[in-house]
Amino acid sequence: MHGRLAIITDSTAYLPPQALRRHAIEAVPLTVVLGDEALEEGTEISARSLEAALRERRPVTTSRPSPDTFARAYRAAARAGAEGIVSLHLSSEFSGTYDAALLAAKEAPVPVRVVDTGVVAMALGFCALAAAETAEAGGTLDDAVAAARKRAEATCAVFCVDTLDYLRRGGRIGAAQALLGSALAVKPLLEVEDGRIGMLEKVRTASKAVARLEEIIVDRAADARVDIAVHHLAAAERAAKLAERFRERVHGLRELHVSEVGAVIGAHTGPGLLGAVLSVR
Repeated sequence: MHGRLAIITDSTAYLPPQALRRHAIEAVPLTVVLGDEALEEGTEISARSLEAALRERRPVTTSRPSPDTFARAYRAAARAGAEGIVSLHLSSEFSGTYDAALLAAKEAPVPVRVVDTGVVAMALGFCALAAAETAEAGGTLDDAVAAARKRAEATCAVFCVDTLDYLRRGGRIGAAQALLGSALAVKPLLEVEDGRIGMLEKVRTASKAVARLEEIIVDRAADARVDIAVHHLAAAERAAKLAERFRERVHGLRELHVSEVGAVIGAHTGPGLLGAVLSVR
């Protein structure tokens, strides 16, 4: 907690543990369901377990936290002395998490501002960090919300996947687009825009897709002061190489995070995901 404000997000922000601790941000976990077993993201299911389930084509689904889960988090923050809470969550186009938080906020003992950031992964994480840094500097509840929204608008997420099949299964991309990608053997570059996943470009090979992803992020960074996160699922070596390229080429780079995505995002992208989040300060 920061003075009188508490910052709460959800587990799809994929903030490094040290960042959560340093800025006292709480991440409420979403749920991953493997068969008939419901597991909390970040605590009860590992990326390796998810990868194995996906490769074995076992049923994998995800679900939002319950309103009661958020209600408990809000009450705990109030008991710890918070006089206001900023609750920042992944795009409502991807999940009902935002709606669950809204329901809980109505009964919270202190004012809660629930924000649909329209983003996910470290794009959401950077929003939470912006809110926390504003609160640490003595900002008000409105100031922290404004900082998070400003950071969301200045952040983009571009990624490539080995197959569009997982996104199709989860309803995150149309069947026609998935079929086109398979039929033409293309490696699509995808982007989160207006809270949804859309096709950015079509590239013929995996290596060309990664090279093009790099160019897009470098071009958008220009000479700005930026933070970058590189995400992957079961592609650690490729992620490390991409991160090193950003260190070499992005002159205004401030912070660089490299992390494997959790089970909620991984369930919809499949093994082989490689992506980058660019956030202008």
